[in-house]
Amino acid sequence: MRKKFSAEEKMAIVLEGLRGKKTIAEICRKHSISQGQYYKWRDKFLEGAKTALETSGNSSQAAQYQRKIQELEQIIGKQAIVIETLKKTIIHPGGK
Repeated sequence: MRKKFSAEEKMAIVLEGLRGKKTIAEICRKHSISQGQYYKWRDKFLEGAKTALETSGNSSQAAQYQRKIQELEQIIGKQAIVIETLKKTIIHPGGK
């Protein structure tokens, strides 16, 4: 039966390999994983690190999304008021 590794365990194994104190083969034997599996985890880890370091573009994009959400919420609020007004007009024409 295969062992399920948590994200923290995978990260520790990848970091152990990146430190270079042991060979990848030694690390893989120690943790009973294939070298192919190690390299898949390493590549995902490095891609995630790259994405995390590109925060300047992502944070401004997140701010743009937040502004758009606020704008849409205001539009929805105004439309809700119009709908309620129209309901009252249709149900109680002439303000009765």
